[in-house]
Amino acid sequence: MPYYPIIIAIIFAILDWISVWKKWTVLEYVTKPATMLALLWWIWLSGGLGGPMLWFTVGVVFCLAGDIFLMLPKYLFIFGLLAFLVGQICYIVGFSDQAPYFNLFGAVIIIILGIYMGWLFPKLSNGLKTIGKKQLLIPVFIYAMVISVMVYSALMTWNRAGWPDVAALFASIGAILFYASDSILAWNRFVKTFPNGRILNMMTYHLGQFGIVFAAILHVTLK
Repeated sequence: MPYYPIIIAIIFAILDWISVWKKWTVLEYVTKPATMLALLWWIWLSGGLGGPMLWFTVGVVFCLAGDIFLMLPKYLFIFGLLAFLVGQICYIVGFSDQAPYFNLFGAVIIIILGIYMGWLFPKLSNGLKTIGKKQLLIPVFIYAMVISVMVYSALMTWNRAGWPDVAALFASIGAILFYASDSILAWNRFVKTFPNGRILNMMTYHLGQFGIVFAAILHVTLK
């Protein structure tokens, strides 16, 4: 498994964080998609874009599309949301490459995710109503449910055959960071802007994507 593509991806990601911090829009427009393209390159060199990596490949492609939509004018936000929704569904399928397995660990995860969403979504709902974006309530709710399932699917790799512990660890960390990233993004857009919110959003997002992709590669190469 070659590591130089992920090194390049990390360099692009750091440059993107700096561009967000400094508000260097042109650099951000280059480095944000370049980071995801480097991840696709890593997938390609580590086992190919198809076969067992297909769903993760498609997931990264849709997340790349979502990145581009979110950089464009705000009226295209819904297209970014839909692109990321498809990306999350692809990750769910990729993590769930075997029959569903449910146990006490899974029940605890569902309870924790339910409590978190029960706290977060009402705040997002009130924020959307306050800024006059009630039409986004249902799409945001659907997305919140789907990404919660993605996190559940990633954490359940600890109980799936063919997922070594190290792959399950990176899958879990990556999914949780992605979850944190989208929570920060939603809070920053719909509830209240907080200092360095965009930088935290991008850092957790990129680290989450790195974790998910690395987990998928380990899942395929260490079987």
